[in-house]
Amino acid sequence: MSQVTIYTTPYCPYCVRALGLLEDKGVDFTEIEAGFDPDLRREMIQRSGGQATFPQIFIGERHIGGCDEMMALERSGQLDPLLRDAA
Repeated sequence: MSQVTIYTTPYCPYCVRALGLLEDKGVDFTEIEAGFDPDLRREMIQRSGGQATFPQIFIGERHIGGCDEMMALERSGQLDPLLRDAA
């Protein structure tokens, strides 16, 4: 399994944006489409400490939040070190 895991749902603009950033950076990630799967959605909610919105993003076992939080990490220059440390 890759070091980055992103739980997504179809037709989600935030999911598309987050996936696009990861792809642009050349990050190997695992996408889990959990929008219509109750078991995967429960897994995401449990793993994220109760967060139920999409996407939910993990670098290694660290939950970084959703798209907005990942974009904030990118703007502050903190995303690349997190990705590098997880590799």
